[in-house]
Amino acid sequence: MTSSNAALGGFVALIAATLAGCGPGPGPATDARAVPRAQEINRATYETFGDHVVHFNAQSTTMLTPEVARAFGIRRGEKRAMLNISVLRQADPPPGTPVSAEVAVQASNLLGQQKGVKVRELREGEAIYYIGELGIANEEIVSFTVSVRPEGVDQPYEFKFRQQFYTN
Repeated sequence: MTSSNAALGGFVALIAATLAGCGPGPGPATDARAVPRAQEINRATYETFGDHVVHFNAQSTTMLTPEVARAFGIRRGEKRAMLNISVLRQADPPPGTPVSAEVAVQASNLLGQQKGVKVRELREGEAIYYIGELGIANEEIVSFTVSVRPEGVDQPYEFKFRQQFYTN
């Protein structure tokens, strides 16, 4: 297996685990300096629009291994987060077929400070991902407004979600 294939395998495994949600984690931390436990995701991680399903998640870039981050040009760091979006046509056999889309993201924190999120497309085989990166602060809550217009669709789909981030 080449290092590129190994990196892709790690990236796909990370995305699949993230889309499935986070578990409650281990018991209480015994060190007062410990990072807060991962919280279970209590919001949807996908939206359905007609024949399309848009999967999305936002997470710290430290969740990626250095090899995966390097392979996909993602800048890792404690104060860095990434947004991952994929669009599937669900009319096709499960789990659906990845489709190209125009994706735009607006993000801001609770103080109304805008976060610049430039989205780029990543393709690996048949998989298509839209990745955006942004700077974050500890315990910062970021509100995302996502606009997705799949290939062949006239009007974009829009949805919103919030994510809180933790840094060390």
